[in-house]
Amino acid sequence: MPEGDTVYRAAKNLHSALAGQVLTRCDVRVPRYATVDLTGERIESSGSRGKHLLLRTEQALIHSHLKMEGAWHLYRHGTRWRRPAFEARIVLETAQWQAVGFALGTLEVLRRDEEESVVGHLGPDLLGPDWDAGQAVRNIERQPERAIGLALLDQRNLAGVGNVYRNELCFLRGVLPTRPVSEVPDLPRMVALAKRTLDANRNRMERTTTGDTRAGKQDWVYGRTGKPCRRCGTRIVGGTLGDPVQPGRGAQDRETYWCPRCQT
Repeated sequence: MPEGDTVYRAAKNLHSALAGQVLTRCDVRVPRYATVDLTGERIESSGSRGKHLLLRTEQALIHSHLKMEGAWHLYRHGTRWRRPAFEARIVLETAQWQAVGFALGTLEVLRRDEEESVVGHLGPDLLGPDWDAGQAVRNIERQPERAIGLALLDQRNLAGVGNVYRNELCFLRGVLPTRPVSEVPDLPRMVALAKRTLDANRNRMERTTTGDTRAGKQDWVYGRTGKPCRRCGTRIVGGTLGDPVQPGRGAQDRETYWCPRCQT
C-alpha cells in the first residue's frame, strides 16, 4: 500500500532517471488532459510532498497521487510492462527511459506556479526538508477530542502517514487508535517515532515496522485480525474507524487493527 515512503522512493527514482532529460513523447491518458503534449520540454526535477508526487518540467507540473493502487514504473525502451496497458494513465519518454504512471488516483497537468494549490494544505512532510516536529504536534493538538488514529491520517497535520503506519504507530506506543488526542501520553514521542519509522523505510523495497522484512513478518498488527499478537499472544482485533469531526470522508473510514492487551 503506497504511503509516504513509497512515494518518496518513486519520486527519487524518477528524478535519478529523468532529471535533465528532454521528453521525446508525452501521452496523457486522462480525458481532461488528453490534448496536453509536453514533448520537447526538459524535465527539471521529481519530488514528493507527503503522499503527493510532483514531476516538474520547464513549464508544467505533473501532479499525481497513488491512492490505493497507483504506481510509477521506469522501463528501458522495448521492455515489457509489468502491469496491463489499460491501467496506464500517463506515459513519458526520453531518449533513455520510459516512465509510466499506472492506476494513479489523481493525475493533473498544471502550470508550474500552481504547485501550492495542490500541496499547500499539507502539514510538515515527514521525509521532506520542511519537517518540523513541533508544528506537527501543534497541528494534531488543535483537535484534542479527535481520535489519535484519525489525527495521524490527516495530512494537514503531518504528511506521509498512511493506514499501515497509523496502525503500527498506535501499537508501538501502546495506544488504542480510538483514544482522544488529549489522552495520548507524550504525543511528541509518537510524532518522533513516525519520523524515525518512515526514515528507516524510505529506501527499502520491503517496508517493515518489526525490523523483519520476511513476508508475513513485517507488521505488528496491520492486516492481522485474529492472529496472535507478536508480543503477548492476544488475538488482534480489526474494525473500522470513522471520523465524527468530518463525517463521510471516505479516506478517513479505514481499517483499524489493535491488540486489546498491549493497547489501552
